Amino acid sequence: MAAGLTRLLLLSNGHGEDLSGALLGRALIQQPGIQVSALPLVGHGEPYRQAGIAVLGRTRSFSTGGLGYTSLRGRLTELAQGQVVYLFGQLLRLWRRRKQTDLVVIVGDVVPLLAWWLTGCRGVVYLVAYSSHYEGRLRLPWPCGWILRRRRLLQVWSRDALTATDLSQQLGRPVLFLGNPFFDLVADGSGTGAPAGPGDAEAIVSATPTDEARNASAAPQSLVLLPGSRLPEAEQNLELMLHLLILLPQELRQPSRLCLRAALVRHLDSERLAALAQRLGWQLQGSADQPQGLWMQREELRLELGWDRFASLLRQSDLVLAMAGTATEQAVGLGKPVLQLAGQGPQFTEGFAEAQRRLLGPGVVCAPGEAGMLDTLRASAALAARLLEELADAERGAQWRRQLHQLGLERIGEAAGTQRMAAAIMTLLPQESCAAHG
Repeated sequence: MAAGLTRLLLLSNGHGEDLSGALLGRALIQQPGIQVSALPLVGHGEPYRQAGIAVLGRTRSFSTGGLGYTSLRGRLTELAQGQVVYLFGQLLRLWRRRKQTDLVVIVGDVVPLLAWWLTGCRGVVYLVAYSSHYEGRLRLPWPCGWILRRRRLLQVWSRDALTATDLSQQLGRPVLFLGNPFFDLVADGSGTGAPAGPGDAEAIVSATPTDEARNASAAPQSLVLLPGSRLPEAEQNLELMLHLLILLPQELRQPSRLCLRAALVRHLDSERLAALAQRLGWQLQGSADQPQGLWMQREELRLELGWDRFASLLRQSDLVLAMAGTATEQAVGLGKPVLQLAGQGPQFTEGFAEAQRRLLGPGVVCAPGEAGMLDTLRASAALAARLLEELADAERGAQWRRQLHQLGLERIGEAAGTQRMAAAIMTLLPQESCAAHG
């Protein structure tokens, strides 16, 4: 290890958390005298690897994505797959690394926070998993509150302004809201975001400026599908969404009236899609080598398929049909209305969807009914039609968009959270070490 380097360790415990950690780490390694490594407690940490950040040790991915707390089925799956044993192995690796670490940057919840506390290192924490919007007052799990009061935890950052105010009062110390790094990927249109891995890989890549100048009265409206990223759940989610599209009113089935697009991850490839289409009475058409790309067709319904185009598809959308985590939060940050479609999980269950609505506010809606049932799909299709109709109305649509924009600022915040967090970390580091490498 090079002499004089300040050694930072990013500690995260979820795929969405890895994404934010990777963005923050990439901003930090651009600073002189800084060495950054990462320890993801769940999954392979692909966002870190693709951002050029060293990942410690061997990693393993699990089907629940570290989100098994949302259902009994998920918790049982975690035990069967050995996720608890794996976590203890990662904690042991962290303990052995403690003397080679100057500062730990924690991204997540009580699990990495507790792991950090056991090391005795200095740290900062971005509590992306907790929000006072869930219940009005945040109820921290034990021993989270006690740990957050430790003096060697140099700064505490929240995911929204309401939580910052709430926790500042509860903890008796300043809690800051600096923004959310994951939102920067879609907010600035610069395409500078680090590609995410199998966790929240829908939350990535090549952002391009939205076409704000398009004539809404002449162009079709756009409905973007976000089926998620972890297989096999993402494929099951897409199947449910295809059933919903068939139930749309006749006027919305016309490409001239509504443009249907799906933002997909690479693991959901053309071979899988061809088999899915054949099973459901659709056809996979086109070619990845052609400008029009690939699409799925059933009678007049045409669903364009997009890989590595999440940001541009989201920015150009009028309405988002979502069965995703971080990607839904990004949509809300952009002021997009979101229609949820709950599935069988293990991530995007009815319970997860309900919690997401409390977190993100009234811009995220869901039709009543049991997940996957035909009546629920019919109700969801009818709700999509009503939302699109309201958006198309000149007066009501404009007013709603203003409300959604304000909601995005309230629940997600402004862009550039990555840079603000990186700058805050730099002020906490020994300046002589950084200056020696300047």
